[in-house]
Amino acid sequence: MDKRVRMTNNVGKLREIEEITQEEFSRRIMVTRQTLVAIERGTYCPTLQLAFVIAHHLDARLHDVFDYQHEQ
Repeated sequence: MDKRVRMTNNVGKLREIEEITQEEFSRRIMVTRQTLVAIERGTYCPTLQLAFVIAHHLDARLHDVFDYQHEQ
């Protein structure tokens, strides 16, 4: 049985609401801007630790920032 997980996120949307640039936010969460871009585009899934750091810096709950759906 092949189950795939599709991860989506609201990082870019929440960051823009807070009026924080990608450059500034990437410094705050201690990743490169390129990594942040990949996270926002959904081409890179952060570690659980980084996901919590991102949620903390956006003053949001983890499940308000990240969502996953099982695909069958």
